[in-house]
Amino acid sequence: MAEKVDRLTRVNELLKREIALEIERLVMAQSSGMLISVTEVRTSVDLRNATVGISIFGGRKTASGNTAIFKELNARKSDIQRHLAKVLGFKHTPVLTFKEDRRTEMGDRVLELLNGEE
Repeated sequence: MAEKVDRLTRVNELLKREIALEIERLVMAQSSGMLISVTEVRTSVDLRNATVGISIFGGRKTASGNTAIFKELNARKSDIQRHLAKVLGFKHTPVLTFKEDRRTEMGDRVLELLNGEE
């Protein structure tokens, strides 16, 4: 069992790196003033599905701005998956699902509150 967990951890990190590179190449040029970060990848045990945590920093703090980024990511999903299939050579390339990760933003907010800033 430990070998399976270690393998899955390595696969998640490999996917995280490659997805981040593709997002930088495909999406970042269009996202003026924003930093899009891949915070984590969680792959199913059978390697058929992967949930990709995305944090968005900078730019306008509106829901519509983030929605536009996620629409663009979903529009480019097949390109990213194609790149993964080519570069990684897995038997099955995971189907990606993008999910907003707000942990860093929430942590910053907690620090602001602790420091008495609002």
